[in-house]
Amino acid sequence: MFPQVAVLSGLFELVRWLGLYNRIGSLVLSYLIFTLPFTVWVLTTFMRELPKELEEAAMVDGAGPFVIVTRVFLPLMGPALAATGLLAFIAAWNEFLFALTFTLTDDARTVPVAIALMSGASQYELPWGQIMAASVVVTVPLIGLVLLFQRRIVSGLTAGAVKG
Repeated sequence: MFPQVAVLSGLFELVRWLGLYNRIGSLVLSYLIFTLPFTVWVLTTFMRELPKELEEAAMVDGAGPFVIVTRVFLPLMGPALAATGLLAFIAAWNEFLFALTFTLTDDARTVPVAIALMSGASQYELPWGQIMAASVVVTVPLIGLVLLFQRRIVSGLTAGAVKG
């Protein structure tokens, strides 16, 4: 839950030591490190709201821990998993600082960094039309995902808000 700038130098040294500089693995590692606390926090609060009686009933029926997790809790966690997963994906999709720091060439560069590094024909020209068009094209998949998972997102975000 630290700000990205606070851990940038240490994470850069870790990425360099692991040999992941200018590779997709460096971004996967950094995004995992920064989205994992958020997802654990959200899913933990959701899991606390699930009734313990469901687990007890499954145990009485003879279900083991794996069956309880996969057949009882996982279907109930669908909305929370969809909402949390989408929010984590959006955070990683829009991330700029790590992508700029850990990548050097266009092969491993992410879209926000590529858009920021667009340049015109001369040093005095800014290609605003191309930048805005690229921004719209990059936003379309996010809008599509949100529209696709809209009901699960709303139910996942509001789950546990009302106790009854």
